[in-house]
Amino acid sequence: MKMKYRVKTVFIPSDGRKLKLLVLIPQGKPTAGVLWIHGGGFLTGMSEMVFMNRGRALCEKYGALVISPAYRLSLLHPYPSALNDCYAALSYMYAHREEYGIPEDRIMVGGESAGGGLTVSVCLKARDLGVIPVSYQMPLYPMLDHRDTDSSRDNHAPVWNTRKNHQAWALYLRDLHGSIPYYASPALCDDVRGLPPAYTFVGSIEPFLDETCTYIQKLKDAGIPASMDIWPDKYHAFDLFEIKGEVRKQAVERFEEHFRKALEGIYE
Repeated sequence: MKMKYRVKTVFIPSDGRKLKLLVLIPQGKPTAGVLWIHGGGFLTGMSEMVFMNRGRALCEKYGALVISPAYRLSLLHPYPSALNDCYAALSYMYAHREEYGIPEDRIMVGGESAGGGLTVSVCLKARDLGVIPVSYQMPLYPMLDHRDTDSSRDNHAPVWNTRKNHQAWALYLRDLHGSIPYYASPALCDDVRGLPPAYTFVGSIEPFLDETCTYIQKLKDAGIPASMDIWPDKYHAFDLFEIKGEVRKQAVERFEEHFRKALEGIYE
């Protein structure tokens, strides 16, 4: 069942500039506040993608208030610009939680691909700063590791492959010299204690398979509820391209099932 919602555009300060946020506001009291971060390899994409990806349904079907930030892209603004913008958006949502009616214990973060990687980076920053209590994370097929893994090395699958991955990371990290912080490449973080419960899914033939599996296992080893689905023979972001596919339907249903449970405080 689809619910009515309205869209509000807000501009907030971030690094001395104005950052645009799209705020999807449900009818009635929000069930949660969700920061949803678009993908695009840190290089492309826009906040309006929230109407095409998993973000809109969280508002339209489940009554969450969803914020989609127009974060700076790496062609002109390498790391840490995107992370700073996304964390500023999270801070805005948390600071205005009473105004919007967002439950304080239902502050969530999610996104696809590079947005999934930024999801983890935002959760790490929130944990380290200790100001915003993120209750749940949804980093779908996340871009987490600037290094090659077994699945990202020599990968020629559709949509995203080794060549694109190398180019995107090089552009995003180009201002970094020497050691790379785990906020930039979250796979470098070994101590994930204190991070929120998580759910994700990934295709079996895509580059980010191994880094996604490794991240979920780290969370489990730290005693954090975390689970994932691996969809056989599926490529990167297949859920956004196979609009009528049966596997895509199953993947979306599984994602929404986990989200519904998270709204009830049930984490698997």
